[in-house]
Order: sequence, then C-alpha cells, then structure tokens
Amino acid sequence: MKKNRLGSSELMVGEIGLGCMSLGTEVKPAVALIHEALDRGANLLDTADLYDAGLNEEIVGQAIQGRREQVIVATKVGNRRIPGKEGWSWDPSKAYIKQAVRDSLKRLQTDYIDLYQLHGGTLDDPIEETIEAFEELKQEGLIRYYGISSIRPNVIREYVQRASIVSVMNQYSVADRRAEEEVLPLLEQKGISVIARGPVASGVLADSGAAKADKGYLDYTPEELHIIREGLSRLVTDNRSMAQTAIRYALAHPAVAAVVPGASSREQLLHNIAASESAPLTAAEINEIRELSPANLYKQHR
Repeated sequence: MKKNRLGSSELMVGEIGLGCMSLGTEVKPAVALIHEALDRGANLLDTADLYDAGLNEEIVGQAIQGRREQVIVATKVGNRRIPGKEGWSWDPSKAYIKQAVRDSLKRLQTDYIDLYQLHGGTLDDPIEETIEAFEELKQEGLIRYYGISSIRPNVIREYVQRASIVSVMNQYSVADRRAEEEVLPLLEQKGISVIARGPVASGVLADSGAAKADKGYLDYTPEELHIIREGLSRLVTDNRSMAQTAIRYALAHPAVAAVVPGASSREQLLHNIAASESAPLTAAEINEIRELSPANLYKQHR
C-alpha cells in the first residue's frame, strides 16, 4: 500500500487506514479485523477514548501486542465521562488531557501514542493551555505528535496558527465537500495533512447504499443523493467500485494523507483496502464528480 508522510512528522501512514469506531464490542472478531488490516498494509489505526467508553482502545491495545512497531496508533481526547452520569462533557483543560493520556496508554497497552488528537474544540476553549498540554506530552515522550479532529474552520485556523499540529482529521467525501473551500487549501499551504473520515458518507456512497441515501445525509435530500450515486456509478470500472471511487476521490486532494473508513466485517474491510490498488481518478473524473455536488461553505460549526 502507498504510504504518505503525515504533515511534517516522521510518521508514514498507509493511504487507507482503519477507523476503529465501527469494530463493535466483541473482542475476538474485532482483533481479527485489525490483524487483517495490518496484514494488508493499513498501518493507521484511529480510535478514541470516547468509543465504547474506552473498550475500543482496549481492543486496539490487545490487537497491537507484538506488532507495535508496525502500527501508527492515533487516539483522541477531550470528551470526559463523569462517573455516575450519562454522556460526557467537553474538557480541553491541561489537567484533564495529562490525566486522560495515561488512561489511554494503559488501555492501549503501550508506552507512547503516535498521534494524539484533540477530539473537537471551540473558540471558547483555553487554546494556549490545551496546546501547552500536548507540547509537554511530547517532551515527556508519551506522545510523538499531535493534531486535532475537527470540522470547525475557525478552530482549525487557530491551531494552524498557534500549534505544531501535524494533522487535522476532517469529515470529507463526495457528499461533504465543505472542507474544499476553507480547510484543505489552508492545510495544504501549511504542510499539515488531512486524515479524511467518512469517505463513503456513512455508507451512502457504498455500492449497496441506496437505502441509506433514502434517509438523507447532512443537508442533502434523498433525491439529491441518488443523483450523486448515479453520477458515481458512471465512473465505476472493472477494478473500482462506487465505494472505491468515493475513497479515491477523498485521496485525490493533495492535502489528504490518508482516509480512515470504518469496517464491521472482513468483506467490508478488504473492499475498502482494495481501493488502494484501484486506479486513481483522472482530472476529468474529479471534475465530473465535483459537478455532482456543491462545495458548500460551513454554515454552522464555525
């Protein structure tokens, strides 16, 4: 699998990683899926302390035992669970980040995290304090690099200007091109990589995604989504399905270092990873796709 450098870091990530959130809570099959992904060259595993109340990190931790040097472990912090209360609260404080990293390290059964990501963020956060926490964790050797996972252009801009982030995880697909107007050009200019999540738009752009399109996605109506699917179907080839075409679209942007589609079955995992072997999109195909859906500005989540 092709590997790309993540921003200015020394991390070389396979262009197709594994979003671990959809692995489920059954340990044995989830570990088997992770091993399959690693065997196929997908070395970027993306998890978060929030997923399944930490169990997802524990599963990743079990899966990487004996294979740590093969893996780029990415996890996230900022959503704090309060014992005895449902849900979670947002806490980007230095004290919490420095506490939470140790909990994640324990669950992951590792001494260091390759990429530690702020799991959200707002302009009301104590941004300097948050950055200070990540920088101290780097100095302590508990993390190698840090980034943010955000769809908020104004928040991303603050971290680009004030922090030494190497990546931004951003939702990006044929059906969600908002990042193309504000976020991707800025990150490309600054040499900060994008990790694209949701490249098949929660399954809407998968080959069997017609039923999901019927339910709508973001601001799109079902009718609009079916037009997009019809357009993508015209670009399907003998060695590139609709889902793989959608994945190749996200990878086509020069700011994108990797995509992290989720997988809950071996078949789905292998199909996603096979996109790495399918033909990249031509300039004409990219333009044709862009005519299917607008690159709208972010109206919310500023």
